[in-house]
Amino acid sequence: MNADTKWVYAFGGGNSEGEAGMRELLGGKGANLAEMAKLGLPVPPGFTITTGVCTAFYENDRQYPGELNGQVEAALAQLEAAVDKKFGDPANPLLVSVRSGARASMPGMMDTVLNLGLNDETAEGLAQLSGDRRFAYDSYRRFIQMYSDVVMGVDHGIFEDILESFKEENDYSLDTELTAEDWETIVREYKQAAASELGRDFPSDPREQLWGAIGAVFGSWMTDRAKTYRKLHDIPASWGTAVNVQAMVFGNMGETSATGVAFTRDPSTGDTGYYGEFLINAQGEDVVAGIRTPQCLTEAMREKMGDPSPSMEQALPESYAELAAVFDKLERHYRDMQDIEFTVERGRLWMLQTRNGKRTAKAALKIAVDMASEGLISETDAVMRVDPAQLDQLLHPTLDPEATRDVLTAGLPASPGAACGAVVFDSDEAEARAKDGEKVILVRIETSPEDIHGMHAAEGIVTARGGMTSHAAVVARGMGRPCVSGAGQIKIDYASKQFTVGRRTITDGEIITIDGASGQVLFGEAKMIKPELTGDFAKLMSWADASRRMKVRTNAETPADCQTAVEFGAEGIGLCRTEHMFFDADRIAAVREMILSDGQDGRVTALDKILPMQRDDFKAIFRIMETRPATIRLLDPPLHEFLPHTEEDVADVAAATGLPADLLMQRARDLAESNPMLGHRGCRLGITYPEIYEMQARAIFEAQVAVEKETGVKPVAEVMIPLVATSAELAILKARVAGVAQAVAEETGGQPQYLIGTMIELPRAALRAGDIAHDAEFFSFGTNDLTQTTFGLSRDDAGKFLGDYLEAGIFEKDPFVSLDKDGVGDLVRIAAERGRATREGLKLGICGEHGGDPSSIDFCEETGLDYVSCSPYRVPIARLAAAQARLRRQS
Repeated sequence: MNADTKWVYAFGGGNSEGEAGMRELLGGKGANLAEMAKLGLPVPPGFTITTGVCTAFYENDRQYPGELNGQVEAALAQLEAAVDKKFGDPANPLLVSVRSGARASMPGMMDTVLNLGLNDETAEGLAQLSGDRRFAYDSYRRFIQMYSDVVMGVDHGIFEDILESFKEENDYSLDTELTAEDWETIVREYKQAAASELGRDFPSDPREQLWGAIGAVFGSWMTDRAKTYRKLHDIPASWGTAVNVQAMVFGNMGETSATGVAFTRDPSTGDTGYYGEFLINAQGEDVVAGIRTPQCLTEAMREKMGDPSPSMEQALPESYAELAAVFDKLERHYRDMQDIEFTVERGRLWMLQTRNGKRTAKAALKIAVDMASEGLISETDAVMRVDPAQLDQLLHPTLDPEATRDVLTAGLPASPGAACGAVVFDSDEAEARAKDGEKVILVRIETSPEDIHGMHAAEGIVTARGGMTSHAAVVARGMGRPCVSGAGQIKIDYASKQFTVGRRTITDGEIITIDGASGQVLFGEAKMIKPELTGDFAKLMSWADASRRMKVRTNAETPADCQTAVEFGAEGIGLCRTEHMFFDADRIAAVREMILSDGQDGRVTALDKILPMQRDDFKAIFRIMETRPATIRLLDPPLHEFLPHTEEDVADVAAATGLPADLLMQRARDLAESNPMLGHRGCRLGITYPEIYEMQARAIFEAQVAVEKETGVKPVAEVMIPLVATSAELAILKARVAGVAQAVAEETGGQPQYLIGTMIELPRAALRAGDIAHDAEFFSFGTNDLTQTTFGLSRDDAGKFLGDYLEAGIFEKDPFVSLDKDGVGDLVRIAAERGRATREGLKLGICGEHGGDPSSIDFCEETGLDYVSCSPYRVPIARLAAAQARLRRQS
C-alpha cells in the first residue's frame, strides 16, 4: 500500500478537492457534494474518506491504512477552521454527520449517524451557543438513539418505547410538544438504557464516537440488506462505499428551520414541477422514517393532495424561492432529474445531497423525451438515459399500486406482469377451460414440456419448485406470461385439487392473482393496469432504432406470439421451436404414433398426418412475418418427451392407437435416456429418422409457396439444423433439406426462398466453426445449451446451488441470465471469427435467453453479431439495449 495515497478529500469552505467525475473514488454523495460546493451552492463543509479505504478495510481484516488517522485529523482541523468551531469543545462544539456514499445510489441500505460529537458537556455548550436548550437536548437524544442502534447494535425500539411511554404519561401526542426539561429527562433514560444493554457507559469521547461511526458505515457495506440490494441491482461488492463526514446543520431549531427531500420532477410520472416533502423543526430522519407526517413542498402539490397543512412555498417562502433556484441550477448542470436533500437552519438554506433520482419506467421515458424536447439533452442522450430492463414495467399488465393485496405467499419474480384467474392444476384442464373463455392460472409443482399447451392457455403460471431459469420461467418469459416460480411455501395436492399455504387452503377454481414483478401470489382478483406503448415510448424507440446496428428478432412459434412481437418491433423470427407445435392436443396422438412405429413405413404414415398441420402452422407464421426472415428450428428434443408417462396417459394412447399398453410402456422405457440433454436429440434425430426432418422441411417450403401465391409476398425461411457437432452432420442433413426444397419447387412451380444453417450450442461446434461454415449459411448461437455444455450445468437443476456460488463470488452473475463473456463468450467469438473466415458475410445471431439481456446484448454488439433474438415481450428491451451498445462504442 502506497504511503503517499490520498485517502481523504475535503469539500466546502471554499476548498473542494473533488468533483462530480470522481464518483468511483468519492462515491456518488461525496462527488456531488464536492461538485455542488464548486458551483457555489450552500454546502456544509466536510470531507470524504474514499472507497479505497473500504476496499483496504475488507482486504486487511477490517484494519485501516496506517496513514488514514493522520489524514482524518488534518481534514478535521480544516473543517474546524471553515466553520470556526472545535470538535469536542464544550464552549463552541463542532457536530458532524457521518454518512455512507457508494458509487451507485443504494438508498436506505447503509448507515448514517447525525449529531455526532455530543456528550453532556458539548450538549450544554450547544444549548448556550444556540440559545435554545430544547433544540440541544432534542439533538442529543437523537444522537444517543441513532449511535446506539447503528454503531453499537442496541435495538432502536428500546428508545422508542421509552419515548412513547413518556409521552403517554405526560399526555403528549407529538415529539414537538416536549420541553427542554423533558428532553433532558429522556437523555438520562436513554443513556441508562444504552449502558444496561451494552454493559458499559455510552461513549462520551467525540473521537471515539467518530471512529465508531466510520467503522459502522464501512461495516454496513456487507450487511445482508446491502448484499441483497447489490444483487438485485447488479452492483459489484468490490466497489465499496465512501464515508462522508460533514458539519451538522440543524432543521430542528424552531419554526424557521426545516428539513426535506425533493425531486426536480415527479419520479412516478415524470411530470414537470417540483415534487417533495418537508417538515418544520425536524431533522432528516423524521421525513424518511415516517416519525411525523411530512408536508408538501409546493402549493400545487398541496392542493392536489388535499393536504390542509401549509406547503413550504407558503410557510417558508424565501427559503423555498432559494431552493427552487437551486433545483433549476442543479438540473441544468447535471442534465437529469435530481433527488435532493436539504435543511433550512433559522432561515438559511443548506444543500446536503443531490443525485440522479430513482424513477419509474414511465417517468424515465417522459423525463428523457421531455429533456430532449427542451434541448437539455440530445436524442441519443435520451436513448442512453433509460434502463432497458425498466421497460419490463411497461410491457406487461401490472397491478394497480393502489390495489389491496391479500398476499398468500411469495416466490421468485420469474416473468414480469400480472395475471388473474381461476386456479387449475392440470394443463389439459387449463386448455379446456381457457377455450371456454375462462381465465386460469396454472399451478404446478414444476412444469415440463408436456405442459406447454396449458402454460400457453393460462394467464399466468405458479410453480412450487424451480428458479429464475427453470422451464416454467424460461417458457413463461418466452410466451409473455407472468410467472412466479419457486414458491416453496405452497404445498400442492393434485389428487384433491388444492394447495395450502400455512393454514390457508386454495381449491380448484378459486381466484388468485400473481405479480410476476414482485413474485407475490395474492388471493382474489386484484385491479390491473394495462400498458400504454404510444407517445413517449414510441418516440424514444424511434430514436433508439435510428442509432441501432443489430437487428432484433423474436423467439416465437404461435401466431399470437408472432403478432405481439411484430407489434413490438421485431424484425424477424430468430427461433421458431417446432417441437412446441408437436404437443398440441390435435396432433400429439399422431406424433406418438410416429414414435411408436416399428419401421420407417409406419413413421412416414404418421408423419403424413402431421404434415398438413405443420404446413398450416408455418403458413400462419409467414402471413404475419411477411418478408421478415423466420429461422425455423427442426425437431430438437428427445422423442421420449412426447410419450405418455402415467398409466392413465398410456391407457388413453393405447385406446387411440390400438397398441397394447404394455408395449407402449416398453417403448417408453426403450427411449428413456440417462441424460437426455446429451442424448438422442437435435440433428441426431435427423440422422436416425431422416423422414422427420424431411416432413418438416416440406411443411416449411409448401407453406412458403402457398403464402406467396395467396398474398404475393415472398416469405423468407431460414432452416436451422440443431445440435450439430460435426460438419458431416450438417452436410448430410443440408442435402436432404435442399432436396425437399427442389422437390417442392418442381411439384408446385414455386421457388421457396431459404437459407440452411445451424445452431451453435456445443463447444465442439464453436471450435470447428470454420469447417461447419462450408455448409452453414448462418449460425444462430443457442446460448442456453452452450452455457449448459460449457459449464456442465443443467439449467433446470443448477438453481439448487447457484445461489451459493453467487453468494461466494464464484459466479458474479447467473450464467443462464447474463452471458458468461469469458468462457461461453470466448466460444462465441471463436465461432464467429472462424465461421466468417470460411464464409465471408456469414449471418450471425443469438437466440438463447441471453438475447433479451442488456449486458449480453452489449457483448453481441462488441462481437459483431447481426441480430439478437428474444421473447416477444423483450423485443423493445433488446431494441433499446442494442442501440445503447452501439452508442457506447461511438462515444
